[in-house]
Amino acid sequence: MGDMPQPTEAMTDARHDMEICNACRYCEGFCAVFPAMQLHRAFTDGDLNYLANLCHGCQGCFYACQYAPPHPWGINVPQAFAALRVESYAEHAWPRPMARLFTRNGTVVSLLTALAVALVLLIAGALQSPDVMLRAHTGPGAFFAVISYRAMVWTAGAVFMFALLAMAMSTASFWRASGGGAPSAAALARALHDAMTLRNLGGGGDGCNYPGEGFSHLRRWLHHAMAYGFLLCFASTSVATIYHHALGLVAPYDLLSVPVLLGTIGGILMLIGTIGLLWLKILADPAPAARAVLGGEYAMLILLAAVAKTGLLLLVFRATPAMGWLLAVHLGFVLALFLAAPYSKFIHGLFRTAALIRSHVERRGSAA
Repeated sequence: MGDMPQPTEAMTDARHDMEICNACRYCEGFCAVFPAMQLHRAFTDGDLNYLANLCHGCQGCFYACQYAPPHPWGINVPQAFAALRVESYAEHAWPRPMARLFTRNGTVVSLLTALAVALVLLIAGALQSPDVMLRAHTGPGAFFAVISYRAMVWTAGAVFMFALLAMAMSTASFWRASGGGAPSAAALARALHDAMTLRNLGGGGDGCNYPGEGFSHLRRWLHHAMAYGFLLCFASTSVATIYHHALGLVAPYDLLSVPVLLGTIGGILMLIGTIGLLWLKILADPAPAARAVLGGEYAMLILLAAVAKTGLLLLVFRATPAMGWLLAVHLGFVLALFLAAPYSKFIHGLFRTAALIRSHVERRGSAA
């Protein structure tokens, strides 16, 4: 028989912290992690990955803990779980060879962004005459004068469908490994409510201890702005697809049309959320943070901000000669986001939702 794989440092640290926390239980009312922890007497690797993804990083336990550094036990649950979360993303990545992308996540996201933007610019230049990128285009079909509808849809569509498949396969693998079974309708509804309201970013009710020891709901509201801004932008694209194929209306659309209004509001919310979260991350106390994962977190926030900013700039300057370049750069950032999504911090929303579902399944089971 082959040797059993040795636990990673992050797994060892998480198990050490959970075993001590399970004996202490001072933080049992702080968030979803500690009630879930108390249902276990021993922790498998799957249990620890589940608890790490259930953690929302509110950091309340770090500041309340009597065994936190400089105590010799060095309990630092937010730091241990942040490192373990990234390992869980890599462990369940699909296809498996792509797991290596999580090793240097910030670099990977940056490189993918540069390559995607360059690719779209090359496609635009290769398929059109050189002066097309420098002329103003107005009226229905103006965008497709720069990049053909076929090239735009097939490229973005193929990458988007691959990203959806990769994220679905990764989440399913995580669900199986964490011991998830068939959830009841009630457990599923409660978990989705917690995910959509970001309930656990409220700490024990007073908010997160972020960016420092004081309580604040700012991080929760900024996450709301970013997440719902992204969903509004996705809704804008979906409605535009209906306009194009079902109603025969070709972009660009009027400023007061549904796709433009959804995209504008969504883009503004995304900018507010991403820039605000970047600022909080800069101000944050480094003690409870896992420095090794910060590069990837910064890179993903910057990429999301770039998607929102270039989309808004494209709206403002769409009737000018700058439109061609702005369209190519914006589509490049969108393509990079799709490519990076399954192998970056973006996947955490799905893993965290799966962890919330298991948490509610276990709670209902323990109460029965």
